[in-house]
Amino acid sequence: MFDEPVGIRSIATYVPAQRMTAEDIARKTGGRWSAQAVKGKLGIEQKAVPGVDDGAQEMGAKAALACLKRGGMHAEEVDAIVCIGDELREYPMTTSGIYIQERIGARRAWAVDVMQKCSSFPAGVRIARALLRSERGLRNVLIAGGYRNGDLIDYKNPRVSFMYNLAPGGGAALLERSCPRNEILGVSLISDGALSRHVLARYGGTAAPVTADVALDAQHCLDVTDQEGMRELLAERSHPNFLKVVREALAEGDLTTNELDYLAILHMKRSAHLGLLEDLGLREDQSTYLSQYGHMGQFDQILSMQLGLAAGRIKDGSVVVGVGAGIGYSWGAVALRWGARQVRQRQEIHYA
Repeated sequence: MFDEPVGIRSIATYVPAQRMTAEDIARKTGGRWSAQAVKGKLGIEQKAVPGVDDGAQEMGAKAALACLKRGGMHAEEVDAIVCIGDELREYPMTTSGIYIQERIGARRAWAVDVMQKCSSFPAGVRIARALLRSERGLRNVLIAGGYRNGDLIDYKNPRVSFMYNLAPGGGAALLERSCPRNEILGVSLISDGALSRHVLARYGGTAAPVTADVALDAQHCLDVTDQEGMRELLAERSHPNFLKVVREALAEGDLTTNELDYLAILHMKRSAHLGLLEDLGLREDQSTYLSQYGHMGQFDQILSMQLGLAAGRIKDGSVVVGVGAGIGYSWGAVALRWGARQVRQRQEIHYA
């Protein structure tokens, strides 16, 4: 195990240009939701809609290329790729990381897929950091992937209204050993198997294959199997787990929430967003509410960091935490210090 710090050399996202508004979503619900309720309760002003060439793997590749360009690195210099894209991709049974590797020209790299739903970014960072700390031959790891699970949403199904915000997109982060900037201070992950099958695609697996009689329903088959049970469990566990992973990620870097400057959080209903900020002692301007984007899955944290930088909310020296949660259920957080890496002095203990 090496002692060199690991930092983020560059980040990037890809967001399709076409948009769906709150009014569009309301129409798709068949009158169950008004545009005002979509905006006020769900927190969606608008979100992206995928174009013809915006498959999940391709969006991941576009984000990866943008990330490398921003980091001033050629694809041939990439040592490894950890793909954090989701399951709904151009072709089932293909490996997204290997597609991205070929698409961007990372011929020296090897690639592996990691999937933890919407907390895949913290999971990917933990794995990439561990690889860089344990394998001397690795100097950098590219985390990248795409997300397009919104295709599976039936807007007339009231059970999935909390997922009306699902939006397509891609994201990437380039991690580097001994990187002089944006040091990763800590990572925390939680998973809870009590919720492992509360949200699922009803068709397409071995338990319920797509047959001729269900082919139409299978197009929009993301569903909730136990709505009341899920609501009760999340009400009891979700908010405390969000707080726990944030605090644990900071604690690994010998920090507390009092030193947190910016929270890059996934899109959720506004009341939950504000409640989390309040309990962490943060102001609204210490985060970015993604009402203009919706929920790009595991890439919300990268998008929020980009927006926070553009708005001047993240500055050199800012302590930033990216936090997300994914169906299954899982929670994860990454703590980092943006800007030039600081040399931390180790406290020496002298015994008499």
